Amino acid sequence: MDETVVGNIDEPGLLVLLGVTHSDGHEQITTMARKLHEIRALRDEQSCATTGAPLLVVSQFTLYGDTRKGRRPSWSRAAGPDQAEDAVEAVVTELRRRGARVETGEFGAAMAVESTNDGPFTLLVET
Repeated sequence: MDETVVGNIDEPGLLVLLGVTHSDGHEQITTMARKLHEIRALRDEQSCATTGAPLLVVSQFTLYGDTRKGRRPSWSRAAGPDQAEDAVEAVVTELRRRGARVETGEFGAAMAVESTNDGPFTLLVET
């Protein structure tokens, strides 16, 4: 496995595992970027917008894995690679337009993502 570090934040911020579905368009992209930038999930109910904390955005189609039937997940709700890559890049672009500091993973690559949680705190953010 290649040990190249593609994206890294070494200070408190948000690790965003971003899943995209077929119906996600411009409205969902801008709403998601706003929510991620302004969500008050950091210490003392602060956000990346108020503290300047960075975000590490990693594309994660497996968030749309459907396990309700059988033993094999279905990925039918996940957007195809072309649509998903464009949407993830659009979210990153919108975050940066808002002034956010953003690092990214590599779309479609097998990545080892390390995270140090500051307390057991995970959110599902939807548009």
